[in-house]
Amino acid sequence: MIPQHRPASAAPSAESAEPAEPAEPAEPIVSAASTCSAAPGVVPGKYARVERERRFLFAAPPGAGHGPVHRITDRYLLGTRMRLRRVETLSARAAATGAGNDRPGLSAPQLKLTQKIPADSPGPVQGLLTNTYLSAAEYEVFAVLPARVLRKSRHSVPPLGIDVFEPPLHGLVLAEAEFADDAEMHAFEVPRGAVAEVTCDPRFTGGSLAAAGRGELLAWLAEYGVTPETAGNGNS
Repeated sequence: MIPQHRPASAAPSAESAEPAEPAEPAEPIVSAASTCSAAPGVVPGKYARVERERRFLFAAPPGAGHGPVHRITDRYLLGTRMRLRRVETLSARAAATGAGNDRPGLSAPQLKLTQKIPADSPGPVQGLLTNTYLSAAEYEVFAVLPARVLRKSRHSVPPLGIDVFEPPLHGLVLAEAEFADDAEMHAFEVPRGAVAEVTCDPRFTGGSLAAAGRGELLAWLAEYGVTPETAGNGNS
């Protein structure tokens, strides 16, 4: 498998059943736990919790018939460290038939506002996270603020959440795993079928992806040997 990649220069960032398997890579993936800073100075606050997460790049989305599918719309509010999120869960029928655009196939949305304070350096300890759950009326107050928007479908296959991104980021498939403590985080094994671990690559965080254009994404994927023909839904 392709080793953990650490770009020489990367844009700074604001911010689960088995996926289809790509061709067998030649070399093993290097664990981010041994190549990234663990950011030991990050400690929880009165309301904030430490976010521990590892991310993995896949060449294709998971097959049908796995866990629940959640449609996520993230709005990264400009000039802040705040993310406004809307999550709708597809019904089993809608998920199985691909009827994701059918409003009756979606649950009542979960709405929340999140402050993400990043760690000093990229790595599996992301930083501090504080969530506030909102009513529909409260959500609309924040939704009119200028923001960069990111849309994706999350396939819930514990312990992974596998995100399949919508245009202009179609072709990008990222899996993430979250952890309660450092020991669990370091002990986690790279999932079968992953092309590379991108935990230390700040380009593959939500805030950075929300600002990325199509051309930028294709260039980033090419560095890992992933092309539109082998990633996501294959659109270019």
